[in-house]
Amino acid sequence: EELIADEAVTDVLVTAPDQVWVDGAEGLRRTRIRFADESAVRRLAQRLALAAGRRLDDAQPYVDGWLPGVGPHGRVRLHAVLPPVAADGTCIALRVLRQATFDLQQLHRSGAFDAETARVLEAIVSARLAFLVSGGTGAGKSTLLGALLGVVPARERVVCVEDAQELAPRHPQFVRLVSRPPNIEGAGEITLHDLVRQALRMRPDRLVVGEVRGGEVVPMLNALNTGHEGGAATVHANAPAEVPARLEGLAALGGLSREGLHSQLAAAVHVVLHMRRQDGGVRALTEIGVLHRETTLVRVLPVWQRGTWTEHADRFAELFRARGVQPPC
Repeated sequence: EELIADEAVTDVLVTAPDQVWVDGAEGLRRTRIRFADESAVRRLAQRLALAAGRRLDDAQPYVDGWLPGVGPHGRVRLHAVLPPVAADGTCIALRVLRQATFDLQQLHRSGAFDAETARVLEAIVSARLAFLVSGGTGAGKSTLLGALLGVVPARERVVCVEDAQELAPRHPQFVRLVSRPPNIEGAGEITLHDLVRQALRMRPDRLVVGEVRGGEVVPMLNALNTGHEGGAATVHANAPAEVPARLEGLAALGGLSREGLHSQLAAAVHVVLHMRRQDGGVRALTEIGVLHRETTLVRVLPVWQRGTWTEHADRFAELFRARGVQPPC
């Protein structure tokens, strides 16, 4: 509880009775907390699993779930593995998901991007361009997405679908739908795929998916292709160029072919914003890309990299001109 209460901590990791680690702005570091023995770690893992409504024992030696009742510290995602699957002893990983409440000016002051880039980001939202925020775990994807949603005009209704309540933009018309895992009997699950369909019936001006991680990418792309402009989502990817391949795999889970995915993607999404965690813990916007269709496949072309416009910047400018907006580049 002490570690989770620390606002700078994003992860608490137990790898052995005498090895409790935390991750955050300062990077991975070992704490002084110790358990009496392996049995104590195992008992804690099982108590946490029970609190998450999950089973953890020799017959089911791993668990993934959400811990309730963490209050102002945000939601906590639990993952634990018991021996002999965890060969060196019980492992516990707690991911603390704090609500993304930063605005663009705060991110600018923190070093995520400069003032000129902040104006470019505002222009993307103002022009109602559909965008994806890509990056690795802990890169600041949700933080940037929440800040961008905060500059959506107040007259527009934003309906957001999430696995966890991470996004909290300063917007008067922000409606959140949260998925639900199955209970201990395996019943009652509500998926992101289910919620995207529900969100479309709630008169959204902008549809947002907190993180695309499965077949929900299919109804999301369908929605963006049928009049729901300015939608957004985050997606795990190591680089913008890898986003199409990542979405291919997710779309396959929803029954959409590779060709179908690229066709939908080319028409639905305009911009990719890539976040990266820098040395020293600063989360920064490092690349802006645009989607370009070549024959049957879509590529992400870099138009801005670390403060410099590339030879593809004209493609970015054309997206704004097509909407009657002065290009920001």
